[in-house]
Amino acid sequence: MKCKNFYSILFSLLAFSLLPYSIVAQSTEELQKEISSLSRQLAGLRYNFDQLNKAIDDIAWYHKIGDVAYVDKVNMTGPPPRVVKNPTGQGANNPVRFSSYVFIPKNIDTNKKYPLLVLPHGGVHSNFNTFYAHIIRELVAQEYIIVAPEYRGSTGYGRGFYEQIDYGGLENEDVKASRDYMLENYEFIDGNRVGILGWSHGGMITLINIFEHPKDYRVAYAGVPVSDLVARMGYKTQGYRDAYSADYHIGKDAFENVQEYRKRSPAWNAAKLQTPLLIHTNTNDEDVNVLEVEHLIQALKAEDKKFDYVIYEDIPGGHTFNRIDTKRAKEIRLEVYKYLASYLKPGNAFKSYRDLKKAGYRF
Repeated sequence: MKCKNFYSILFSLLAFSLLPYSIVAQSTEELQKEISSLSRQLAGLRYNFDQLNKAIDDIAWYHKIGDVAYVDKVNMTGPPPRVVKNPTGQGANNPVRFSSYVFIPKNIDTNKKYPLLVLPHGGVHSNFNTFYAHIIRELVAQEYIIVAPEYRGSTGYGRGFYEQIDYGGLENEDVKASRDYMLENYEFIDGNRVGILGWSHGGMITLINIFEHPKDYRVAYAGVPVSDLVARMGYKTQGYRDAYSADYHIGKDAFENVQEYRKRSPAWNAAKLQTPLLIHTNTNDEDVNVLEVEHLIQALKAEDKKFDYVIYEDIPGGHTFNRIDTKRAKEIRLEVYKYLASYLKPGNAFKSYRDLKKAGYRF
């Protein structure tokens, strides 16, 4: 009996001694829940801020371009999402809705036909913004009509759209859908004079579009294009790789599914090239290492493909060397425009650096 009482007293003493720890544990658990809840709220605010920034930048388009072009933002659809969270839910397999910017020169005669340029933006998660305003002014001045698709995964449209990203996959079909939309809805576009151009990820989309749809584009320009995702995963950070292996994206890293990354890489699909193509890269590119583009160039040569390219040596500006506002950047863009014009025959092709400078910068 005494023994039993002894153990009862001992158990009570132990329980009492542990009581502060249980209170602390409970408090820690509650604190962790609060932190988790705040993290979700902050993540949600990120997408809200993206939408606000996008709305502000949309207004800026009219200020920067409105004197020379009609600016519109239209809605269209691409293929259904590759990853469906609730496959049995209502509308689960509906086509993905997305927006595209449309720029039409104000001085055109709609009884005539004009060339179209498709301009996909860059960035793993980014959007088409007024960074390109001077480029749009330069293209509009030459009497190009431009469509710039905000393909799946673009920022500024909420978390759901952000997580529909399909880098190197169905985003390319969104871009193709924007081309088709323009031909279906604007009778003054010449379907035989459609070109595509882009930089970085936009350059990659340009390449995959002409590889997969060679008859739909007359010419293409790829600036500093992402070209080899397998190599890219090797020299980028773990955080960058995580964006691809996310469960709503590819779902696996390159080590686990190298074939999937090769399938999404232009350098591994070089045999498909049929469209006239100009490629530019820069040896001091801090984003797309020149080794990626060199692999693409070597692969195209190995397939005996006809194309044009320039590997620039340490041009100031790095990744954005021919998109910024320096004189050298403008001179290189002029070469790009001359290449495009040789196939698309715009009504007012630039003849000189002065033409480009006046169109893009007013003076």
